[in-house]
Amino acid sequence: MPRFLHTADWQIGRQFSTFDADTAPLLAEARFAAVERLAQLATEYAVDAVLVAGDVFDAQTVSDKTIRRLFQLLAGFAGPWLLIPGNHDAALAESVWTRAERLQCVPANAHLLLAPEVRSFAERGFAVLPAPLRQRHTYDDTTAWMDTADTPAGLLRIGLAHGSVQGLLHDGIDSPNPIAPTRCDTARLDWLALGDWHGLKQVQPRMAYSGTPEPDRFPNNEPGYALLVDIAAPGAEPQVTPLPVARYRWRKEALALQLASDVDAAEALLAAVQPHDVLQLTLSGQLDWAGYQRLQAAVGVAEARARCLIVEQGALRMAPTDDDLAALHADGYVGELLAELRQQSAAGQDGAQDALALLATALWQQGAAA
Repeated sequence: MPRFLHTADWQIGRQFSTFDADTAPLLAEARFAAVERLAQLATEYAVDAVLVAGDVFDAQTVSDKTIRRLFQLLAGFAGPWLLIPGNHDAALAESVWTRAERLQCVPANAHLLLAPEVRSFAERGFAVLPAPLRQRHTYDDTTAWMDTADTPAGLLRIGLAHGSVQGLLHDGIDSPNPIAPTRCDTARLDWLALGDWHGLKQVQPRMAYSGTPEPDRFPNNEPGYALLVDIAAPGAEPQVTPLPVARYRWRKEALALQLASDVDAAEALLAAVQPHDVLQLTLSGQLDWAGYQRLQAAVGVAEARARCLIVEQGALRMAPTDDDLAALHADGYVGELLAELRQQSAAGQDGAQDALALLATALWQQGAAA
C-alpha cells in the first residue's frame, strides 16, 4: 500500500520583522525545525514519498546559506522528496530553484518538479503529476493539463498543486492561481496534494490542504500538521491521518473586562500560557485601579513565560473609583483638577474619563516609584 506524507508552505527564510529582536530569530528557526520533524515522521512511517506542495521558500531572495541548509535537512529522510514551486518561490527563468541547482546542493532524492510533466516512480507504485507555478499569479488553472496526461497502468496518479480551489473563498473573491474543485474526478487522480491555504482543510476525499507545518499567523485554521495519506490501490479512497508537527502554538484571544470576576478570568488565561505559545491578547473595557494592577502583574509574568505575548490594550480604560482617588491624597491644584475631571466624567463629558485615568495612573506610578 503506497503511503505519502503531504506537506506545504514551509516558507523557509521568513523574517518575522514585526516581532521583537529576541523572538523573530526563534520563529524563523522553528521553520527549519519543522522540516527536521517532517523528515523524522517520513522515516518513522516509512512513506514512499514526501509531497511538498509549494512555497518551500518564503521569497526568491533568501540567502545561499538558507538554500543550502534547507536541502541539507532533507538528508533526514532517504526516500524521495517531491517539491513544486508556489507563489512565493515560483519557477521563474531566474529563481531560488535555479540558484539551488547552480549551488549543486540539491540531493539526489530531492526531485524539483519545475515543469508540468509526468514523473513515474514505478518501483514505489505511483506517478506524480505536478502543477508548478512559473509566475507568482496566474488566472489559468495550472492543473488542467492533468486531465489528458497519460500515466503507466497500475500506478497511482498523484497530483501536486499550489493555489486556490474555487468556491472555498467568500463570494465575489476572484483569487489567483485557481484550481477546479472537480480536478480529481476529471484527471482521475488518486490524491491531489494542495498548498497555499495555511490551515489543514480536507476539500474532498481525494483532495486536501495540509497547511503549514509551523504556524506563522494568528487565524485559527488548524495549522501545524502534515497529512499521512495511505492509498491501497488505484481508485481506492485515501485514508488520511493528520500528524502534529509544530513547535509553537499561535492563537488569538479577546477579553472584555468590567468586573473583578473578569480579571479573575484574565489571570487564569494568562497563568495557562506556556513557553510554546505565541499569543495575541486584545483587552477592552474598564477597570478600577486594583483590577488594573492585578491585570498588569499577570501580563508581566506571562510575558516572561511565553515565547511571545502581544497585548493590545488601546481599548482598555482605567476607571478610578472614589476610594482610588482618595487614596492618592492629592491636594492643591492637582487635587482640584482630579475633582473637576471626576465631575466631568460623571457627567459624560467627552475625553474626561480618559484624562482622569491618565492623570490618576501617572500619580499612582509616581507614588509607587517613590
